[in-house]
Amino acid sequence: MTVPTHSLRLDKVERFFAQGEERLTILDGADFEIFPGEMVALVAPSGAGKSTLLHIAGLLEKPNAGEVYIDGEACGSLDDQRRTLMRRQSIGFVYQFHHLLPEFSALENVMLPQMIAGLEHKEAAERSRQLLDYMRIGPRAAHRPAELSGGEQQRVAIARAVANSPHVLLADEPTGNLDPTTAGYVFDALTALVRQSGVAALIATHNHELAGRMDRVITLEAGKIVPYLIG
Repeated sequence: MTVPTHSLRLDKVERFFAQGEERLTILDGADFEIFPGEMVALVAPSGAGKSTLLHIAGLLEKPNAGEVYIDGEACGSLDDQRRTLMRRQSIGFVYQFHHLLPEFSALENVMLPQMIAGLEHKEAAERSRQLLDYMRIGPRAAHRPAELSGGEQQRVAIARAVANSPHVLLADEPTGNLDPTTAGYVFDALTALVRQSGVAALIATHNHELAGRMDRVITLEAGKIVPYLIG
């Protein structure tokens, strides 16, 4: 049997900041890997380093030591241009606030990253419609963000995040701004998308009920990544 290769791996990652003569350690030898089609919840209190971990995993921030592997490629020594290309091709981001461009329709918001990556307008439009249909928001494709509900906006943001078929999806409180019913609906749509596409998803959340529905739950303790037990 072939052992699946990881989509994302952190190897002995360290991140610290100097505060005068003191050193503030955020990550201290953090080890972690996530496989295609796997959903992992990251549950940690504010100030534990959750955002730093997501930024390093998404190549938005460099660790002081250790290595980050995306699809088996070591990314620590990549120059800025190559890191940007890797983020564009292999990593999708979803935030608590949707960050949709207000002057563009839902369809156009999903099309933009594809066109930036070089896809033709017709192909980008067709794929975007398919993604919006999959997220059950196809009939709202022509609407601008201000004309959409919070749950609809977040589903458009998820469609945009996976528009370029990334191998890694990083989500920071993707349902944190939604009421429980809408949060559950958005999470169900996200789960279906992860299972269907095979993307590896790391999802930071304070929602224990949603975290318990994922494949694994982890947390940060003293700068290290450890399993977290719900309940």
